[in-house]
Amino acid sequence: MGPLNGYTVIELAGIGPAPMGGMMLADMGAEVIRIDRAGGMVMKDVSTRGKKSVVVNLKDPNGLETLLRMVENADVLIDPYRPGVCEKLGIGPSVCLARNPKLIFARMTGWGQEGPLAQSAGHDINYISITGALYAMGRKGEKPVPPLNLVGDMGGGGMLLVNGVLAALLETANSGKGQVIDVAMVDGAAQLMWMFHSFEAMGLWDATERESNMLDGGAHFYDTYECADGEYISIGSIEPQFYALLKERAGLTEEDFGAQNDQSQWSAMKKKLTTVIKQKTQAQWSEIMEGTDVCFAPVLNFLDAPKHPANIARNTYIEVDGLVQPAPAPRFGRTPSEVRHGGHDVGQDTDAVLTEMGFGEQELAGLRAGGSIV
Repeated sequence: MGPLNGYTVIELAGIGPAPMGGMMLADMGAEVIRIDRAGGMVMKDVSTRGKKSVVVNLKDPNGLETLLRMVENADVLIDPYRPGVCEKLGIGPSVCLARNPKLIFARMTGWGQEGPLAQSAGHDINYISITGALYAMGRKGEKPVPPLNLVGDMGGGGMLLVNGVLAALLETANSGKGQVIDVAMVDGAAQLMWMFHSFEAMGLWDATERESNMLDGGAHFYDTYECADGEYISIGSIEPQFYALLKERAGLTEEDFGAQNDQSQWSAMKKKLTTVIKQKTQAQWSEIMEGTDVCFAPVLNFLDAPKHPANIARNTYIEVDGLVQPAPAPRFGRTPSEVRHGGHDVGQDTDAVLTEMGFGEQELAGLRAGGSIV
């Protein structure tokens, strides 16, 4: 019984950050009802775990009315479409809030609900481009490197969506009124860059050149290194005491590595450290440094990550329907989150959900016969 037990979330089918947000809310105990399209496929999509699947034809008047009746029983609706699409369908915020004044209408887009790019297509790589995030990632003299779609879609989108929904639910508990949330991935990506705005203002960051700063691979004590076996390790020995331990464990001389924060020597020290690390395998360096205050970890791919002893000990990964995936987070002491089940087949829960919301057997039969539900 997670902390959101008793709340109902309607998630209009989409991709990326909106399903991620719905997954996290389901993990936390909310009943998340995904409005799927007929003929859709789950295809082992981890984000469908814990959710119920209902198929409603939103282009049919009776199907539309079916969804609006569901809205009357919900606390949150997640809209993953471009601005204006829900309005065109007849399920925009004003219509839904008229049916349920306490509803949280969470709108998940890339560029936001307004502005010159609001109606343009885009993806994570575009959203992080105009916030300075992508520019900062990569090696000096080379092109920027996309950080998968973690910064815009997931960190700047899915996480921000959950944050906004939870805050709005708290406010609604006090005011008794719902509201619309404009969750934009470009806004979230900008939020994630707060530290670098601070560093630049303090004269501690060069925003014009990659691999020139402490956290972008410019520093020899904060980077990844190739080992003798072709695998990699990561080192983040920023604090002086951690750096001293790195020197001790790696056998680095004071003459070569004593001036930790002299940026003019970073490049030379990185070349020397590269040579040192290449002399041992990843496993050997793990034996020497892992579990110490060096700030060290082996660089694992996401298939090997669940096998790491620390992840095993914390149950960081779980298996649901034969699919290994991240466990729910964060961890609540009194009301723990859980994955109640894996992804359901599209439309598997249509009858059960609508019956629970007050639809009668004959009514369901009529809706199905008319193609309003599947």
